[in-house]
Amino acid sequence: MMTIQYSKKITGIFLLVALTAGSAFSAFADADKGLEIAKERKARDEGWGDSVATMQMLLKNAQGESSTRLMRLKSLEVKDDGDKGLTIFDEPRDVKGTAFLNHSHTVKSDDQWLYLPALKRVKRISSRNKSGPFMGSEFAYEDLSSFELEKYTFNYLKDDTVNGQEVFVMEQIPTDKNSGYTKQLVWLEKQEYRPLKVEFYDRKGSLLKTLTFSDYKQYLDQYWRAHTMAMQNHQTGKSTVLTTSELAFQTGLDDGDFQKNTLKRVR
Repeated sequence: MMTIQYSKKITGIFLLVALTAGSAFSAFADADKGLEIAKERKARDEGWGDSVATMQMLLKNAQGESSTRLMRLKSLEVKDDGDKGLTIFDEPRDVKGTAFLNHSHTVKSDDQWLYLPALKRVKRISSRNKSGPFMGSEFAYEDLSSFELEKYTFNYLKDDTVNGQEVFVMEQIPTDKNSGYTKQLVWLEKQEYRPLKVEFYDRKGSLLKTLTFSDYKQYLDQYWRAHTMAMQNHQTGKSTVLTTSELAFQTGLDDGDFQKNTLKRVR
């Protein structure tokens, strides 16, 4: 993570602007307001308990060739820590039975495991490899973590408008030294505090990916979920689109459904 300090020289000002080309407003960032907005976003998405989603993953390369995978995502809200998630691939045949278990944490690095049925073994994902691609997609392992305040420092940059919706433009700087990103820019819709777009900047500070959220639906009269999440890699031309077809909350899942020793038996 790169820390930029102000210089008393005019040249230092130009250097600062150059280094923050992805966010020209960083020099005027408001950290207190940024944290306040992030806390409100987190508070509005607490208390949902657990959920089960049926999803399609569409992979497309730079030439436009595509492949499709079907998967299920089980999630469990954890009090005073990050959430837990279990992803199970059902189709096609070459990935059927593959399972990914994620234990997000607020402070320490997430615990992540991948079960590969062809090898009949569980592989632990090292915290140093969290920037690697998840199952060949444009989502990195760290993108699959739950949103936790302790994972970032926040800056409010400005107000903006996206498709007629008023938004906050936020800067999130990962606190984990193993993160593959120097920063993320988030366009957060003001009324419901729902993310509409996230830009990810790589370790060199260059724009790497953009994630857009659409087709939001509300559950339990409170919780909003985007049924389409599209990740575009600007450096490779590849993209991944996750589309949710079914989603249910408070299905009765508990901690026992998210244990490493059950990965080989998931169905």
